[in-house]
Amino acid sequence: MDCMRLLETLDYLGYGGVCVGTENSQVLQNSLLILQKENHFRKCYYWGRINGVQNDYYIAYGYENDCLNGRIYFYSTNCLDWMLMPKVTKCGRFLAPLAVTKLEGDTSVITNVYKANPPYPPNEDPKRHYKGPIPSELKEEDRLASIVEMINEDAFIVPRGAWFKCPNGEIRDNPGFQGLSVFDARHLKSFLHGRLPHEKWNTNLLTRSDYNYAIDFLDTIDRDIPEGCWNLQLVQGCCTVILHSLFWPGMIFYHTLNSPHYGSLYVGNGKKNLDVPFMI
Repeated sequence: MDCMRLLETLDYLGYGGVCVGTENSQVLQNSLLILQKENHFRKCYYWGRINGVQNDYYIAYGYENDCLNGRIYFYSTNCLDWMLMPKVTKCGRFLAPLAVTKLEGDTSVITNVYKANPPYPPNEDPKRHYKGPIPSELKEEDRLASIVEMINEDAFIVPRGAWFKCPNGEIRDNPGFQGLSVFDARHLKSFLHGRLPHEKWNTNLLTRSDYNYAIDFLDTIDRDIPEGCWNLQLVQGCCTVILHSLFWPGMIFYHTLNSPHYGSLYVGNGKKNLDVPFMI
């Protein structure tokens, strides 16, 4: 969610069941503008909030040029003081999905995750799946960074045409993007994952008759498994499209049709819903 349009998007979040107070939004917008200026970002975004026991984590990010590979993330517990989020570690990727407890809201907390919830049977050697010493303790700051990465991998999306790939490989915001039409917004193939593609470069092109490599270099969400893991709604008289991720309850994407305005927001406890295949 663009920090410059934070106050304008409160109504869209209401359709997704998220209520953000006007006073908190004003404080958040002002602090993000300061964060953008201090770090010389071209754009700064409010990513969302991950709820904790003692404190909640507010997440923001910005970038200078590349809107995919150049994103730098920050977190805060009071919407005023922003700390740089550490890079995701191999240990964090391994242990974060195993953690079953809620986040405490204190980044210095260290949790023994592996011994409490080992992912492999007792008679199986875990070194077959994890090279090197098996980690067991995870700092909450590293867990927070891993949760943000997991949500981005599964549920961070952009409309088709909002990003384009330059000849030098950089991914930029498309200044000529004028929004999706009502017809295109009804189809999941018009929405793309906002992360590095998992499919081969020609797979996404061959699935469309009107392909354009400059904008069709990302994976479409209609190929996500299982089918039906995205909930699409048209609201405000078919003027706005709302998308919910069933895997990550609390992740909301909105787009005002026939306009360049779009964004997403996550508000939740940072736990993935693994029961989706049984719910559809």
